[in-house]
Amino acid sequence: MYHHILLLATAGAPPTQTVTAAADTAHAAAAAVVPAESQMSLFELVKAGGPIMIPLGILSIIAVYFLVERYLFIKRTSKMSPNFVESLKDFIHNGNIDSARAFCKNTDSPQARVILKGINRLDKPIKEIESSMENAGRIEAYKLEKNVNILGIIAGIAPMFGFIGTIFGVIIIFHNISLDNNISIGRISEGLYVKMITSFTGLAIGIFSFISYHWLNTMVNKAVKKLEISSIDFLEMIQDEMKK
Repeated sequence: MYHHILLLATAGAPPTQTVTAAADTAHAAAAAVVPAESQMSLFELVKAGGPIMIPLGILSIIAVYFLVERYLFIKRTSKMSPNFVESLKDFIHNGNIDSARAFCKNTDSPQARVILKGINRLDKPIKEIESSMENAGRIEAYKLEKNVNILGIIAGIAPMFGFIGTIFGVIIIFHNISLDNNISIGRISEGLYVKMITSFTGLAIGIFSFISYHWLNTMVNKAVKKLEISSIDFLEMIQDEMKK
């Protein structure tokens, strides 16, 4: 029908204009026939993953929260002054124990809290001082490590939830096929979406949590090593003062 309209519209027009108008009309008609390419948004992809995406979403939120919370805590508390023990040396050498104790109390760091335990027991044998500081060091190390293991747990169970989603997707595929004995892509696409999206999400969360867990553990180990070095320096200083 549009050919008749084209002929009427281009009657009396120059040949070049007629050809151009015909080409434009044909292009518009072809564009009207070809459907627009459909694109799925992120929300639609998550929704296509099915109910398994709910626990996976919760796990992802927990993983991000503990990564940020632990990173900020470890970063803040592991700032230990390399000259902290030297700052105490004059107090200890002059017998000004109260000033040394006040200096530690006014310094908010694991380093200060551990050494404070040793200062409070300067009248005891060196073994008791060392033991007291070791116990305080374990408490500080526990504070640094707290909740880091949650990331390790998520790294293990997130891929399992993804695997459950894979099984659930396969069940959907066979169920849809059994309804009308049709193996077309349209019938199995729903199950494929569930299978692939949940598997990808579970693995992504697991990898993210695994890397975060080991990264935070590395930060904790460095902080504990600094704490041990400070404790050793303090004990050596105490021993030197006792020999004088």
